[in-house]
Parts: sequence; C-alpha cells; structure tokens
Amino acid sequence: MSVPLGEALKFWAKLGFISFGGPAGQIAVLHQELVEKRRWISERRFLHALNYCMLLPGPEAQQLVTYIGWLMHRGIGGVLAGSLFILPSFFILIALSWIYLSFGQIPWIAAIFFGIKPAVTAIVLHAGVRIGKRTIYNQALKWIALASFLAIFILNLAFPLIVLIAAATGIWGSKYRPEYFSQNNTPSQDHARDSADALIDDDTPIPDHARFSPRKMAVQSALAAGFFLIPIIGLTIVFGWKTLYPELAWFFTKAALLTFGGAYAVLPYVYQGAVDHFHWLSAGQMMDGLALGETTPGPLIMVVTYVGYLAGHIGHLLGYSNPFWYGVLGATIATWFTFLPSFFFILVGGPLIESTHGKLSFTAPLTAISAAVVGVILNLGLFFAYHVFLPHGISGSISWLSLAICILAGLALFKFKRDVMSVLLACAFAGLLSYFASSLMAV
Repeated sequence: MSVPLGEALKFWAKLGFISFGGPAGQIAVLHQELVEKRRWISERRFLHALNYCMLLPGPEAQQLVTYIGWLMHRGIGGVLAGSLFILPSFFILIALSWIYLSFGQIPWIAAIFFGIKPAVTAIVLHAGVRIGKRTIYNQALKWIALASFLAIFILNLAFPLIVLIAAATGIWGSKYRPEYFSQNNTPSQDHARDSADALIDDDTPIPDHARFSPRKMAVQSALAAGFFLIPIIGLTIVFGWKTLYPELAWFFTKAALLTFGGAYAVLPYVYQGAVDHFHWLSAGQMMDGLALGETTPGPLIMVVTYVGYLAGHIGHLLGYSNPFWYGVLGATIATWFTFLPSFFFILVGGPLIESTHGKLSFTAPLTAISAAVVGVILNLGLFFAYHVFLPHGISGSISWLSLAICILAGLALFKFKRDVMSVLLACAFAGLLSYFASSLMAV
C-alpha cells in the first residue's frame, strides 16, 4: 500500500502554512505527523533522513520534506513537497515586504518594529547559545568557535573565508586528532516506538529511483546546471552582468552553499553582503526582515525573499511609478537561487552522499564548520545589539527601553523557554505601548 501523490501534496501544502517555530519546531511537526500519526515512515528511516539532511548545507527542515517526498514519489514528489513547504512563506513575505516599505514610516508601525528589534537581538544570541550546546562538545571546538568570533569581530574576515579555514581544520583533525571531531551525539532512540506498520518501514528496500547510478546522476546534474545557468544568462542579457539581478543570483547561490548549521549560520554572510558590500538595505531594515521571517511559516532562511524584494524595490524606486514588480523579481531570484542547491543535494546527490554518512573524513569538516558558525552568530548578535542599544553611534545616548526589552526577551527565551513567536509578539506590543505612552505624555 502506498500514499497517492495527490494525498501527499495536500499534506505538504498544509505543512507550508503551519510550519512555524524554526527548524526544531518544523522537524517536531514532521515527526508527529509522518511517524506517529500518519505512519508514512518509520522512526529509524525518519532519523536516518534527518541525520543526512543535517550534514548538508541548506535548511534542514525543507530538505527533510524534499527527501521524504522524493523517497515516496520519486523526483516529482520531492520537488513538489519542497516547493509547497516554502511557497506560502514566499508570498506572505512579498506582501509583508511591500507593506513594510509602503507604510513602515507610520508612527505606530515604526513603534512595533522598535519593540521587535531588541527581541531579534535576544533571539540571535539565544540561537548562538543553543547551537553551541549542540555542536561544541570539547575544548578543541571551543577554540575554533572563539577563533571564528575573533576573526570576524576584530579582523573582519569574510564569512566564506572563515568557513574554508574551519573546513581545512576539520580535514586536518580527521587525520591527526580524530577524537576531537567525531560526532558522538547521535539522536536518542530510547523513545522510539515500534514502526513495523509504517509504509516506509525499517526493512523496506530502497526504491530503484533512490539507488545511486552514475548515468542518472550525470543527467540530473546537467538538468540542475540548466536550471542554474539559463536564468543567470537570461538576466545578464536583459540587465547586464554587473547589475542588481545577476548579482542577486550569484550572491544567494554562494549563500546557499554556506548554510551549514541552519539559517542563523548564513545570516552573517547575508548581512555582510546585503548591508556592508552591496548596500541593498540598511542594518535596521535587515533586522526588521529577520523579525518578519521569524513570524511567518517556513524556514527562517526565507528572509532572503525579503532581502531580494527590498533590493529590487529600492533599486528601482527612482524613475519608476510602480517598483513593486521589480521587488517581486528580486524576491523570486533570491529565493530560486537560495533553494536550488538544496533540491540538487537531495534529488541528485542524495544516493551518493548518503553512502558517506558516518565517515569521519566527511563529517569532521562539517563539525569544525558548525563550531566556527557559533562564533560568527554571536558576533552577529553583538552587532545587532550595538545598533539597537546605541542607535546614534558610540557617542550617542543608550536606548534604555531597547535594553530593557532585550533583557526581558532574553529571560523569556533562556529561563522560561518561551517560543520565538510569543516573544516577538510581546515585544511588538511593548513597542506599541511605548509609543502610546509617549504620545499621551506629549499631550
């Protein structure tokens, strides 16, 4: 017995609208629905797929959805499952980005974002600590995290260079210090339930389409290259190579290949490129985009849709009566080139990379990269804190209200284990209250 493709697509579409809570929450929903409730896949097969996706760059929850869709219904099932997981967030973020640019200067809306920005600072710092607890389990990895923090904080090294140095360290460590780079924390199966009746069971043979074939891999790789090259060539012909849209395509392709450790890992790179290098948007707009990404369904890396929209909208604001469609084009390009590698890794490289799972020579560089990512994320949190608490620079006054909101948000996250959505809503409400309070005092 198998699940009809139409029934599976209904579930993947529903999932795209309810997948709040970041990767951990999304994976928990997937486990509850697919393993416990629907019995589409067994516990062990689910965990095996999850471990594989955790080794790849890119959003692991979206890749896990793509993987299971591919396992159940071949390539078309994987493409549709992975696409439906992100499409609701894509359209929602385009609408929110337009509202943000069109009405963001209205005082009460600005007050909401004033309250959200300190929450974003606390959320990023919390993410760094949380990822650190999961990935740093010995002294060597602590030194790697510290070195990456100092490299970006003091030396201002580019994020890709830090990733390459960390990967080289991991390769060296796999040969000479393997005890420091072995992944000794595998998912616990103490609570695994009997999954003999799952449609994809522990003993279900690997389907033919999931077996490695050099010929199939070559054909699929050629198709993937076409999906990458044809849009870039078209954009270059229409707009020119050194223009916004080809730059967006190439930049987010690189970003997609650097997302080891989840969306928070790539945010520093996106920030460096979009704010510091290309000047597509400001630091404050980037923080607002992260807040919008946190409040919409889908993976947090969907913040690239917001960045792409703002880049296109703002870049064509002068001289055009309606820059909305240029923003939509920018959002589409950013999203397409961010997620294209994820589909490639699952649909093309899945059978090959799966065979390397558990080999130290393959996992050690990723372990080192994950440790380096922690230092980079903490630096991003401190950078956000500087802009939020000192909005007028080091010589200006401290925003004590922002500091208080950030501390309360941190307590909610660290001590009381509140979810991100409730923290953001509470801080947005606090910002709104501050606006009404100051308005009453001015009367």
